[in-house]
Amino acid sequence: MGVTETVVREAELDLTIAAVDDVSEGVVAIDLVSPDGGELPSWTPGAHVDLLLGDDLVRQYSLSSDPADRTRWRIAVLLTPDSRGGSKRIHEMRAGDPVRVRGPRNHFVLAAAPAYEFVAGGIGITPILPMIAEAEASGARWRLHYGGRTRTSMAFVDELARYGDKVTLVPQDELGHLDLATILGAPSPETLVYCCGPTPLLDAVESTCSTWPSGALHLERFTAQEVDTSGDQPFTVVFQRSGIEAVVPADRSIFAVARDHDVTVLGSCLEGICGTCETEVLEGDVDHRDSVLDDDERESNEVMMICVSRCRGSRLVLDL
Repeated sequence: MGVTETVVREAELDLTIAAVDDVSEGVVAIDLVSPDGGELPSWTPGAHVDLLLGDDLVRQYSLSSDPADRTRWRIAVLLTPDSRGGSKRIHEMRAGDPVRVRGPRNHFVLAAAPAYEFVAGGIGITPILPMIAEAEASGARWRLHYGGRTRTSMAFVDELARYGDKVTLVPQDELGHLDLATILGAPSPETLVYCCGPTPLLDAVESTCSTWPSGALHLERFTAQEVDTSGDQPFTVVFQRSGIEAVVPADRSIFAVARDHDVTVLGSCLEGICGTCETEVLEGDVDHRDSVLDDDERESNEVMMICVSRCRGSRLVLDL
């Protein structure tokens, strides 16, 4: 298995597709293994990997298999009509095909708690599956509320059947939308909420949980949140380890400026949703615009996603 360590110490692995299975209408599950049969890097529920599908084609997918099984990783991919090439490329892959993978990386960590409410929409079920298994193994109380367009479009329903009435399936064409007011309307002591799915669901869950204690809600977004950039101003960035000082124009990102000056940085989504470009902040006040960090992490001002976030002041010093 080929492994390359970069300056930012993230592995790139040359893996092989061991199996491709249809798990629902429009969704395939892909099993990835080492070509030499060796163990893969360890990971925890909520982690995702990058699939490097071409020079400018990198896509992130949540791991949905058993973290204890170090022989394979499983991802699931929805074929989207407006795909920019990623999902279509993967749906064309077959067992035996090679694929280059980067990671794993986890910004959706399952924190220990006595109880959980899991909410998933569509392909958002993928990071939730190993979370449920861990919650079950720990003896925690939990429930899953899983919505989808139709029953046939909802992946891994058979796999979830073993959990019985802890799982509630809500196909929209049969039962309408998830009843979030009933599920999450009243804060529950010692309960954490984990949600993944399309933006409208995440926004609705975030609104419904507005009265829950800080830190109770954990979201993973597939698409970037809209940010008003009309008032953006230039600022100075110092790449401390590289000994370079540069100006970041109002219409460019720190990531782009770093690349201009041959500063080694790693990025995938360039939309603030994958966490690949996370960078340590040494000085300066960050204007966080990502969809990865929680409120406490933003408040600490210790790291930032340089593909979208900026500086609130005139100068920022980064550990690059």
